[in-house]
Amino acid sequence: LIETFRPGVMERLGLGPEVLTAANERLVYMRISGFGQTGYLSQKAGHDINYLAITGILSKLGKRDLPVPPINVLGDYGGGGLMAALGVILALFERTKSGRGQVIDCNLTEGTSYLCSWLWESTEDNWFMRDIVWPRRDQRMSNMLDGGAPFYRCYRTQDNKFMAVAAQEWKFYQLLVEMLGLSIEECDRNETENWDQLSEKFARVFATKTQKEWTEMFDKVDACVTPVLDFKDAHHYRHNIDRNSYFPNGRPKPAPILSRTPAKAVAYDNEETDCLHTKQILLKYGYSEGVIKQLIANKVIEAETHISKL
Repeated sequence: LIETFRPGVMERLGLGPEVLTAANERLVYMRISGFGQTGYLSQKAGHDINYLAITGILSKLGKRDLPVPPINVLGDYGGGGLMAALGVILALFERTKSGRGQVIDCNLTEGTSYLCSWLWESTEDNWFMRDIVWPRRDQRMSNMLDGGAPFYRCYRTQDNKFMAVAAQEWKFYQLLVEMLGLSIEECDRNETENWDQLSEKFARVFATKTQKEWTEMFDKVDACVTPVLDFKDAHHYRHNIDRNSYFPNGRPKPAPILSRTPAKAVAYDNEETDCLHTKQILLKYGYSEGVIKQLIANKVIEAETHISKL
């Protein structure tokens, strides 16, 4: 069972975990919320940016003068959906040993914090690469992986598109500099004080060619430089075609790919698949046609409907 109400709602409906697990001790009861089942903010509304804000993670993202949320994929889908799926798998695995289910408190705040544990680990004094990765850790967009390093960021091209550069290792950096037509002597990256000036130098060069031209050039070498593609172009990219990674409409196919039991994709463009089996399931468990119609009329449930595409 998966429920996403605020804490206490299921209990008021008489469907709380104490009631349902008493009826079925094998039940895995997943509770997904923003702030968790208890705590000062547990009854408050929130969205992805709020959860990131109180974890400390948002303070690491964005521009130097302004934190910027990474859309809603990190909290909602990473700390929420991904951690919920992992929690269910763990509970199901444990049930094979104990024969019992359990209640899972999956909240986006703690899930995102745990997902981003490396941020804490990498800034600790005893981590051997801390000063390399985080030379100015109290400032956003000033470190190796947050867009501050000239060898790990995006650059605008002549046609107002972008190239992604991730030439962290020295051999890749040497190739990057060579492909830009610069000398390694004038591109010293060891002093972080030079990073802004070096980024500006690289930016001027990248602005002299189109994204297509840079892509063709960097395809010939191994320098960790790729085009930044938008949604309408990603499924036309050569590597993605080779891998058959996208549907014809540009939607990504399921991943990871299992060798014996690969996932079967759901048709995203068919609204009629929504609530497809609600009625059949209720009929199976003894609900009459009349009761089901009343539940639909009272908006207690939703059932399959035919939605106009006009």
